[in-house]
Amino acid sequence: MGGFELNWFVRVAVVLMMVQKILGWGKEGHYVICKIAEEYLTEDALAAVKALLPDQAEGDLAAVCSWPDEVRHHYHYRWSSPLHYVDTPDFLCNYKYCRDCHDGHGLKDRCVTGAIYNYSMQLSQGYYDLNSEKYNLTEALMFLSHFVGDVHQPLHVGFTGDLGGNSIIVRWYRRKTNLHHVWDTMIIESALKTYYKSDIMLMTQALLKNITGEWSDDVPSWEICKEMVCPDPYASESIRLACKFAYRNATPGSTLTDDYFLSRLPIVEKRLAQGGVRLAEVLNRIFTKKPSVAAQ
Repeated sequence: MGGFELNWFVRVAVVLMMVQKILGWGKEGHYVICKIAEEYLTEDALAAVKALLPDQAEGDLAAVCSWPDEVRHHYHYRWSSPLHYVDTPDFLCNYKYCRDCHDGHGLKDRCVTGAIYNYSMQLSQGYYDLNSEKYNLTEALMFLSHFVGDVHQPLHVGFTGDLGGNSIIVRWYRRKTNLHHVWDTMIIESALKTYYKSDIMLMTQALLKNITGEWSDDVPSWEICKEMVCPDPYASESIRLACKFAYRNATPGSTLTDDYFLSRLPIVEKRLAQGGVRLAEVLNRIFTKKPSVAAQ
């Protein structure tokens, strides 16, 4: 292999490693969240969502919930990359919007919670204004649905110093990876293989059953929100969970096996369920039919 080919191969390998490291909940996680949300949409909200979905979704929100991850490295969407997370000061284990919501250049409101506020506003203002071409409402729906999922992944509200666990290299059983990827993807993948016959719908159905069963007493507290959308409490929950569960016993070079998997899986599954229930609540508030001025 010549020098040029070798350098090209190395560059491609590095890029692929970087892409793996900074994606949000894996495709499976976002699929589960949006499938759960679809089960709790009102008739008005479901009709609005179906009207806004791109053709390739075939009426299924879950089919495009990973779209923001798929495009974030494309030239036209690179601006969106900082919107998938919010970093917090190392070891403080708390989140504050005014302190933390900015991108790497210090631009305010460019973080996952800021994006949730922005895209919910776009949908709320734009959907009922028939003359409005100010916003791309299809993209706003896909971004909002994705980012509500992301803010529930604890390490999307992780520490600045380790890039939300991306720089903490660990082994997941025998496989070398990083802590962020463990929480995005590998806990869910292991759960699918171990408990759900590698069937994402079995996992989704199990979580839906827990929402109406084991977690039913907690669900009303998940839904508390006096505004159109309430991402700040969700981010605060995530950083507390990151400190209590994600970072604990996961130092650089450590090997994470059954003890870590079995004690963290319940956290992951509840965060997927909360993300789904809360996404439905947001979309229901946005798309509740508003009475016309004439009707009033």
